[in-house]
Amino acid sequence: MKKFTYLASLFILILWTIPNAIAEGFPTAPPWQLTTQAGKNISLSDYRGKPVILHFWATWCPYCKKLQPKLVELEKKYQSSGIKIVAISFNEDDSATPQDEIKSRGYDFVTAVKGGWVADKYGVRGTPTTFFINRQGKAIYKSASADVNNPKLALAVQEIIKR
Repeated sequence: MKKFTYLASLFILILWTIPNAIAEGFPTAPPWQLTTQAGKNISLSDYRGKPVILHFWATWCPYCKKLQPKLVELEKKYQSSGIKIVAISFNEDDSATPQDEIKSRGYDFVTAVKGGWVADKYGVRGTPTTFFINRQGKAIYKSASADVNNPKLALAVQEIIKR
């Protein structure tokens, strides 16, 4: 029975780490440059040396709308660390105004638009997908869920804000 419990625990641990495979090697987050809705250039390098929550989303995505308050809560809780949410909108209708949508939800984080090619570069398959990038530019955690009760979100933030 002990052997079964040990093997079951080992199996669960392995399954738990598969979605976090990106964290294992701490790969450098791929560079990108996009524009905001207002036409301002924005790039990942603008945030060099800062912890970043990189959030891929779309205005029509109900799961993104569910997750965003949690991301903002985490940013506010750890604001003294310099953490920033940077969003990339993709798969939008031509008439979509992502930054206006963010503002209407009561948030002020910056959103790049027309980010489909960046989503491809990061291997994003759907919305929401969120990367947690440390001060050294390493993507240490990837979440493709809108589960606001996932304790890994706070743990990832605590990890990326370390000096």
